[in-house]
Amino acid sequence: MSLFIEFHLIQNFAPSNLNRDDTGAPKDAIFGGQRRARVSSQCFKRAIRLKSAELGTIPSEFGSVRTLKLKTLLQQRLTELGHPEAGTQIETALAAAGLKVKDDGKTEYLLFLGQGEIEGFAELIHTHWDALSAPVSEEGGKKTKKQAKASAPPEIVKAAKSILDGQKAVDVALFGRMLADLPAVNQHAACQVAHAISTHRVEREFDYFTAVDDEGGIDETGAGMIGQVEFNSATFYRYAVIDPRKLVDNLKGDHELALKGIAAFTEAMARAIPTGKQNTFAAHNPPSFIGVVFRHASPFNLANAFEKPVWPRLDRELTSLSVEKLAEQETAIAGAFGDGQDTWGYLDLTSAWPESKGMPHRTLQSLTDWVVETARERLGV
Repeated sequence: MSLFIEFHLIQNFAPSNLNRDDTGAPKDAIFGGQRRARVSSQCFKRAIRLKSAELGTIPSEFGSVRTLKLKTLLQQRLTELGHPEAGTQIETALAAAGLKVKDDGKTEYLLFLGQGEIEGFAELIHTHWDALSAPVSEEGGKKTKKQAKASAPPEIVKAAKSILDGQKAVDVALFGRMLADLPAVNQHAACQVAHAISTHRVEREFDYFTAVDDEGGIDETGAGMIGQVEFNSATFYRYAVIDPRKLVDNLKGDHELALKGIAAFTEAMARAIPTGKQNTFAAHNPPSFIGVVFRHASPFNLANAFEKPVWPRLDRELTSLSVEKLAEQETAIAGAFGDGQDTWGYLDLTSAWPESKGMPHRTLQSLTDWVVETARERLGV
């Protein structure tokens, strides 16, 4: 039977510019015929990854990094292992796995790697130092990836390719990765994250600002600098879903690590806030509602609750009105397409979510514990 863990959040942000487009303006989208504030899924996924690492729920050896600077990371580790100059050996080992390092010392594209994979390459180079240090004749110039790969002994090529298997990195297992020229190391994501959109229509606003020169003389008038920045304030609907069985599969059958990953994601999903323009706006506003539901038939994004925008009222908060609309949509969708085994748990600061819909929680920690124990039960661990 299918199993999905869904996360539904209502979160109001004070004036901010959390996620900018190429012009510096807050991202937006047309939904239901009205302009909505938007924060991209990639933006929130990065915030979730960084918050999860900060919380320290996942052991560091199962962490990950997205970087072009794999050679630098490997050089740092190899220096600790007694190899302060390992440039050629690193490039040969990476080429054996199908990865090329450019002249500037960076890889051809961003790599999403588990810490175990990085450590695996360091150990491979350390163990086979002499073989990787053997001189190779070439007619001048930098070796191509094909030449560098050919210079590595067959057993090293085999070992290098075997390293890129995720090494049980939780973030890679959750969010997946795709390398176009190395399809064998691709990882299908166990988690999907939607773009966050405002539950109501928005208009862009502009902050015209000036800066005064502290050392300006008495005869100097006007500002030392002027400028403007765009911003908005919005109540967002955020949605994500995890396939826990796929997560277990990506983590090579390690149920306990998968449960730790689910716990880390639950807390990080609630606490993660993008960093865009935060020095200017300090919009550190936690969610007003966090709902988690275990689905069995199929996952349901409830964004259509806000196809008709929520309109402000003098006697109600937008967050409260949004939670109310979300509950109405859930009732309609679950009644038509749901499964009798679907189970909700929630943390609601608005008091707008019906008490009959699931298990209420007073703290994020309580909700997280419930999610983990329910996942353990549903997975039969």
